[in-house]
Amino acid sequence: MRRESLSSDTTITFFLGESENGVAICFIFAGMKEFIISETKTEKAVLVGLVTPEQNEQKVKEYLDELAFLADTAGAEAVKQFYQRLEYPNPVTFVGAGKLQEIKEYVIENEIGLVIFDDELSAKQLRNIERELQVKILDRTNLILDIFARRAQTAHAKTQVELAQYKYMLPRLTRLWTHLERQRGGVGMRGPGETQLETDKRIILDKIARLKKELVEIDKQKSVQRKNRGKMVRVALVGYTNVGKSTLMNLLSKSDVFAENKLFATLDTTVRKVIVDNLPFLLSDTVGFIRKLPTELVESFKSTLDEVREADLLVHVVDISHPSFEEQIDVVNKTLAEIDKTEKPMIMVFNKVDAFTFVPKDEDDLTPRTRENISLDELKQTWMSRMQDSCIFISAKQKLNIEELKEMLYEKVKEIHITRFPYNDFLFQKYDENE
Repeated sequence: MRRESLSSDTTITFFLGESENGVAICFIFAGMKEFIISETKTEKAVLVGLVTPEQNEQKVKEYLDELAFLADTAGAEAVKQFYQRLEYPNPVTFVGAGKLQEIKEYVIENEIGLVIFDDELSAKQLRNIERELQVKILDRTNLILDIFARRAQTAHAKTQVELAQYKYMLPRLTRLWTHLERQRGGVGMRGPGETQLETDKRIILDKIARLKKELVEIDKQKSVQRKNRGKMVRVALVGYTNVGKSTLMNLLSKSDVFAENKLFATLDTTVRKVIVDNLPFLLSDTVGFIRKLPTELVESFKSTLDEVREADLLVHVVDISHPSFEEQIDVVNKTLAEIDKTEKPMIMVFNKVDAFTFVPKDEDDLTPRTRENISLDELKQTWMSRMQDSCIFISAKQKLNIEELKEMLYEKVKEIHITRFPYNDFLFQKYDENE
């Protein structure tokens, strides 16, 4: 075991040991505060997924492409994708023995240091795969948690991420290191004693309890802040991650919310006062959703999404240029249903029309049309007929149709405001900017 001190209040401990088969194992802890330490240098990674009755080959390829984007956000470069057709994941090694051997050979030949699996791995699978490949193994949940740990800025977000990390780690402690099997003893402590594993479990359970208490206190402060915001109508931007919510937030509120072409650029909910014409309202930018969002994160970030629960109007931002934007809409709607059971008025904002592409079919091509053969005009007609006056197509990057969006927001917010406060004169006096 080797210790290195980074600062006066941070100590990193390296546990070096061997498994039962003589495989070297290294785990890093940082004073039990942040046990996921991410290297800044770019690592080469391979991605692994499964084709099952629930997800066909096309879906798996889309999921692995998204996983590659996640890896890039975390600072890793995905150089190869592996997938295998199975009825269900192998309970021992996730993939079959032959596929695992193929991955091992590629990892050795190309000096790969990281293998990322698209689904959550059990403690048993994680241990067996690591023993066989002898490189760092992550699953989708662990990767998202790592990104969240990097992106968290405020005490609220950091506490939520830390809670999710401990919840994820707790069931994976079993037989993680050989030193955990030893019992603590000494003078005056004869008897069965307490194994290191039990000690670590108790420490983590205590930590989880303390973090939950901290979040309760933070939530009380947040609720007081929300009550102090007066009688203004609340509008919340929701949507899949990386669809342009923060860019749109900056346009509407003339603020400088951090926006980047990365997944989960925004973790902390940002609230700004927006004035359209003579009507002020509050606009909040929330964390984006994603497929297979870890349960630990949904639970931990429910307090952050209080802005969604308490919003009067939802603005669902969609990346119309994404080939699976309809599936992303379903993911967001399902996550919203988990957060809040009450139905709220919603505006669908289809963003990134400037990046939209399609492939027209030849007249003599009799094969069924796919998503890539549908034009933007057809999509507009379909969604506008479905959503009526609650649907608009824009480009936040090119500032296309932003004024039309503001007019739509104005009408929706005004309707809510007048219904709720019929005798309130909170509307500003209307004036002409040209006068």
